[in-house]
Amino acid sequence: MSAAPSEPAEGGTEVPPPRPVAQPEPTPVPTLNVANLLTLSRLVLVPLFIAALFAGDGTETFWRATATALFAVASFTDQVDGWVARKYGLITDFGKIADPIADKALIGAALVGLSVLGELAWWVTIVIAVREIGVTLLRFWVIRHGVIPASRGGKAKTMAQIAAITVYLLPLPASANFVGWALMGLALVLTVVTGVDYLVRALKLRALGDRAGTTS
Repeated sequence: MSAAPSEPAEGGTEVPPPRPVAQPEPTPVPTLNVANLLTLSRLVLVPLFIAALFAGDGTETFWRATATALFAVASFTDQVDGWVARKYGLITDFGKIADPIADKALIGAALVGLSVLGELAWWVTIVIAVREIGVTLLRFWVIRHGVIPASRGGKAKTMAQIAAITVYLLPLPASANFVGWALMGLALVLTVVTGVDYLVRALKLRALGDRAGTTS
């Protein structure tokens, strides 16, 4: 059924249809916002954490507790900055790239530090480091085609790594070592699985971008 014509006004003149209301353009999100500042603060805490970890030959209870506290605070900012960015619409391309880099800097510093102190096997640190560096390089490899946000698996991997490292950092008795081993084993599995998943997603994004470029 066709729409009824507009009723003519007095004198036979048709009333013009109402003009569409222009939608306001979305306000651009500033790069320097609370969420991104929290991410940058995590990077600032990394050297402080390393200094505390190696103070007193890495064996003094006070400094190990201090290093653990700094690591916990830095890890907490990872949860807060993402929540703030989503809740208040502060998600930026800078944050999507800087957030995982800050995570890798913190996790990498902790793993290398523990391995230098002889408390964590170097092969564990190398496996995780290769995955994290590889993912970072993949991000830059596909950046002109788009940004791949962290997946749920990636977040679970990070949480498992944080939990395992925290247990290793705490000045606990030797009888509690199995807890650290179990958590680190879980972290290793998630690290490898999510690394493969990210590689697949990056290859798909790159292929779609190349295909779009050839057809344009």
